[in-house]
Amino acid sequence: MDRNAEIVIAVDIGTTGTKALAVERNGTVRHGHSAGYPLDTPLPGRAEQNPEAIFEAVLTCIERTVKDGGFAPGDILAVSFSSANHSLILLDGEDRPLTPSVTWADLRAAAQAERLRGDGSGLAVYKRTGTPVHPMSPLVKLIWFREEKPDLWRKARRFVGIKEYVLLRLFGEAVTEYSMATATGLFNLETLDYDDGALALAGVERERLPRIAPTTGLLSGLSRDMAARLGLSPETPFILGGQDGVLANLGIGAMDEGVYAVTIGTSSAVRTAVRKPLLDPEGRLFCYALTPDDWIVGGPSNNGAVAVKWMAERLFPGRALEDVLPMAEQVPPGANGLLFAPFLSGERAPYWDPRARGVLLGLTLAHREEDMIRAAMEGVVFQVAAIAEQIRQAGRPIREVRASGGFARSRLWCQMLADVLDTPVCVPPSVESSALGAAKLAFFALDGVKMPPWREPGANAVPEGAGIYRPDAGNAAVYRHLMPVYLGMYDVMKHAVQAIDGLPRPVPRPNARDADSPG
Repeated sequence: MDRNAEIVIAVDIGTTGTKALAVERNGTVRHGHSAGYPLDTPLPGRAEQNPEAIFEAVLTCIERTVKDGGFAPGDILAVSFSSANHSLILLDGEDRPLTPSVTWADLRAAAQAERLRGDGSGLAVYKRTGTPVHPMSPLVKLIWFREEKPDLWRKARRFVGIKEYVLLRLFGEAVTEYSMATATGLFNLETLDYDDGALALAGVERERLPRIAPTTGLLSGLSRDMAARLGLSPETPFILGGQDGVLANLGIGAMDEGVYAVTIGTSSAVRTAVRKPLLDPEGRLFCYALTPDDWIVGGPSNNGAVAVKWMAERLFPGRALEDVLPMAEQVPPGANGLLFAPFLSGERAPYWDPRARGVLLGLTLAHREEDMIRAAMEGVVFQVAAIAEQIRQAGRPIREVRASGGFARSRLWCQMLADVLDTPVCVPPSVESSALGAAKLAFFALDGVKMPPWREPGANAVPEGAGIYRPDAGNAAVYRHLMPVYLGMYDVMKHAVQAIDGLPRPVPRPNARDADSPG
């Protein structure tokens, strides 16, 4: 293999699609390809995907990136992975899927999560594993399958996530790594191994779970047929990589103290790096591993751009979101007195309440559509700020934000984030942060050095060509006034939601003609 080629294929397996990038050591992206797939919602609360469709998308993205980029097999140093986390697939004795891939957005295990949170066992397991108790967690999903689908449970030989499934199909071995394992709720932060108490709670034996390895671990030995299809050498190493959130921090250089990474795509997240595990006393923040000395603390929101898209589609059917968002620029900060709690699909951090509902507060006859669009955008950013406040209270002050995700392409949204957080926001030249993080991790793994390059002085400096948004003092003052009001909305809303959920469901009345007359 040509060690001078210095190209890594970084594969990012996302919720709605997979992308692959050919990345040089200096971060330059030489070529890329993406492929989408649906998120199926066959019943309320369900969110599933076809693992075979995702596997095929991964193969297609690697194949097209290598071949369309004009690379020979010897040009590729390695393939490295990033992946959305919290998925769960049940496999039979032949490693065939018994279930779809149950994604992070699936809420069917809400009752199990509520029970664990109510009896104290959830907080106890959080303090050992760093994964908040919520239907997203594979721990809680496993309990649901054991209790609700016992026949399927007994047939299952193995339980894996989507990245583990892809690697199993490629190499015949079920293996995971620290970052994905810490997101399962089954991984002990101190021992870097499965947690006995969590396994007992789930009712799962170790041998039914993937082997755990470092994020820098590798697999090799592609079949010749698969290597030929992908345009790789059979000896090309595949770096295990990590989960997308952890690698997003690495990809945009948010690895120094006081630097937060904010990602707003369909969902959103706030994360910062620490050198040892850091937990929230009330179990509201996650703590995931990159290496034994690099941990990512933060919180995810279910409701990122999806909430704004929902608002735009209701107000302006048929119009593209990018055509609607500029209307918000016509509206002053505070949306003329409108506040929007964007809990349209429940909420994760910092409330971890799958029953949370959306609220539009302050409506008057004077409000217009553009006010509502602005309020929706601000609501998403207020929720980001609520998560950031939990991280700050945990002892990690904020001095700079690195932005990634689709929102980072919006000047208005980035300025809004700087104003709400009253903190400078840096947008790196490339917002493909998770894939770039996977590439950085691969180069570190291949170099075989002990000191990770991201810990070297100046390694995480603001990159050349980055956009910088500085807070506007007047706007920041408006948002400081509104933030406590926004935070108070949830406490009021949750009691109202409980009342709504408790309403008796009316029985549909039979048609009067059918009920009272023979014909």
